[in-house]
Amino acid sequence: MENVEIAERLSEVADLLEIQEANPFRVRAYRNAVRTIEGLTRSLAEMVEEGEDLTELSGIGEDISGYITEMVETGEFQLLRDLHDEVPPTVADLLDLEGIGPKKAKKLWEELDIETVDDLEDALDGGRVVELEGFGQKTAEKLRQAIEDFREHRERFRLGDADRWVEPLLEYMGEAPGVEELDVAGSYRRRKETVGDIDLLVACDDAGPVMEHFTSYDLVERVIEAGETRGSVVLRPGLQVDLRILPGESYGAALQYFTGSLEHNVKLRKRALDDGLRVSEYGVFEIPEGVDPDEMEPGEGERVAGETEEGVYEALGLVWMPPELREDRGEIEAAGEDELPDLVELSDIRGDLQMHSTWSDGKNTIETMARACQERGYEYMAITDHSRRVSVAGGLDEDELEEQWKEIDGFEGDLDIEILRSLEVDILKDGSLDLDDEHLEKLDLVLVSVHSYMDLDGAEQTERIVTAVSHPAVHVLAHPTGRRINERQPYDLDVEAVLEAAREHDVAVELNANPERLDLSDRHVFRARELGVPVVISTDAHSTDNLRYMEYGVAQARRGWLEPDDVLNTRSLSELKKWLDRE
Repeated sequence: MENVEIAERLSEVADLLEIQEANPFRVRAYRNAVRTIEGLTRSLAEMVEEGEDLTELSGIGEDISGYITEMVETGEFQLLRDLHDEVPPTVADLLDLEGIGPKKAKKLWEELDIETVDDLEDALDGGRVVELEGFGQKTAEKLRQAIEDFREHRERFRLGDADRWVEPLLEYMGEAPGVEELDVAGSYRRRKETVGDIDLLVACDDAGPVMEHFTSYDLVERVIEAGETRGSVVLRPGLQVDLRILPGESYGAALQYFTGSLEHNVKLRKRALDDGLRVSEYGVFEIPEGVDPDEMEPGEGERVAGETEEGVYEALGLVWMPPELREDRGEIEAAGEDELPDLVELSDIRGDLQMHSTWSDGKNTIETMARACQERGYEYMAITDHSRRVSVAGGLDEDELEEQWKEIDGFEGDLDIEILRSLEVDILKDGSLDLDDEHLEKLDLVLVSVHSYMDLDGAEQTERIVTAVSHPAVHVLAHPTGRRINERQPYDLDVEAVLEAAREHDVAVELNANPERLDLSDRHVFRARELGVPVVISTDAHSTDNLRYMEYGVAQARRGWLEPDDVLNTRSLSELKKWLDRE
């Protein structure tokens, strides 16, 4: 059993226990265990097989260690089966709807017998939800929108969720006999924020054993097709994986063909036709005189390229372009002139400018977060706990903020990293800030964001945020559109007006790297670059494990064509301080 499936089962236990209003510490224990497992690089199955003590892992106690061993050795999880007898498993799906927490899910189930999202929609249509205590007409309207959002996105997986299933699959497929090359193509390789399915490519001489290995994977729920060179399966979370097996001479062409967006590939094929060439997943071929290219058989014509991606692009007079760019946003024209951007890389990042500690809703202390950042080679970091208005997250008032500063000052000399005094200051409904000017001036970095009144109309929401970024103390606008991918739509907001205000007032915008947010979108990142608005790539980490989200933010930045100079936190500490001081 793979780590990802163990984590999924433990997470479901936590959801069901929370719906039952079990002891919060018990629920938290399962959540902590899930975070530990998601961050592991070793297989739990191997650890169990080798008799290792799982309780030595952070967040894994005796009970959960026993459950993991049970799942690995038997494939069963009796506790989860018992919980399914008490709470229908589909009730947990309600938690995926914006605005429904465990208490509301329980109330809907117990009082209206709602077990599924479809049941909830029927109850809304029948007017039963609006009559339920604690709901009302406004909540009912929001739930309708939440259901619409849920259905719109249910067939697409967030990139971070897809990673959890793809990474063990790649490790497994790498063990197949005769595999020479192995890659994932499609929107996954382009690092798009959501993926519909997975395109898996293999180069080998003997396809039969590879196909058998593919369809025998433990996490396959259903085999759709298993031909000689094409296969398709559905993994247990509903993620479809399509396999293509190719000879080495066509592998590069297939990798190019199955990676680019439809628009990218259409433009590439047109360019090829203009040069008397035909591009397909089998290679690049010269079009024989008098032959209609649409009627050419695979492999017909003299082969020009196909073994490598670089060769395919070179045959068309282009330099190779990073997968993240292949969306037909000008990359083909830029590649033809050898003017592609020198994209930012993870190694360019010098610090993380949004994270939380135990002073508000973080899981780790400031010192623990600092040491984790130091291990990543960062020069600096910013502790951005919440301001007081975000009471649900334990927001800090002015006195608590000053106490936090004393703690930060106490680390001087003990840590080889600069900890910037900061705060995630809430933007109030009228655009004013949830901290007095005296304390704003004492912060090294002022980060502002919206956490309430997200349903304001577009004009009011835009004016509110523009007012906030116009404050002379503000440095960064965090998660600017408020979206949560597959969960919550962005605010009704004129992003162009906000970006123009940020440019006018020399304010940076955040690209929140949390894979549930990736806010800004790649298109808005691209526009920020065009306007010359600095972008900050921050993890919004609430634990040391979350610091790994930086790779998702960098991927999104690359999709937005950002170079290192476009990203504020690629600067050295001295350069960053100059910018923060408006020098």
